[in-house]
Amino acid sequence: MRWVHSLRRLLLRARAACARGARSPVAPHLALGRRGEELAAEHLRAAGYQLVARNFKLDVGRDRRGAPVQAELDLVACEGPTLCFVEVKTRASDWFAAPEANVDLRKQRQLARAARAYRRLFGLAGAPSRYDVVSVVLPPPDADGRQPPPRVELLRGFFTDDKFRTPRRPF
Repeated sequence: MRWVHSLRRLLLRARAACARGARSPVAPHLALGRRGEELAAEHLRAAGYQLVARNFKLDVGRDRRGAPVQAELDLVACEGPTLCFVEVKTRASDWFAAPEANVDLRKQRQLARAARAYRRLFGLAGAPSRYDVVSVVLPPPDADGRQPPPRVELLRGFFTDDKFRTPRRPF
C-alpha cells in the first residue's frame, strides 16, 4: 500500500509540473522567430510560392559518436516546378549585421544535407531545387510607442549545392 501513496504523490507532482509548463510564456527569442516565420510565409505566398511544409524535421544521419542527427527545414515551398528550401532569419535589428549573414557555411552545409534527405524521402532526387533565404527585421517600438513595419526580404538562390560536392579525381 505504501507504493500506491508514493505513486500518487509522483503523479501529483508531474501534473503540477506540466500545469506550470503550460502556463509559462514563450521565451522572447522564440516568439521573435515564430513571428518572423509567419511573416516570411505570408511574403512567400504573396510572391507566388506554394508552401509545402513548415518546420519540417528529419533525421539526416549520425554524428561521430553514433547519436542521431536531426535537421530542420524552416519552410519548403514550390515556385513553379522548382522546389525551394527556405531558411528564415529573424532579428530585432540589423544594426550589427544583416540577418542573412548568419547563414554561414556551416548552416548552408546543414541545409543542403537536410534538403538531400528531404528529396530522398519523397523521391524528388531529380527535381530542380534551390536554396532561398528570407531576411526579417522586426524593429522594436519607437519612443512614441508606435510599431514600425517589419522589413521582409527574399533572397532567391542564396547558395548552391556545387560548393559541397567533392571534385572527382581521375585515376
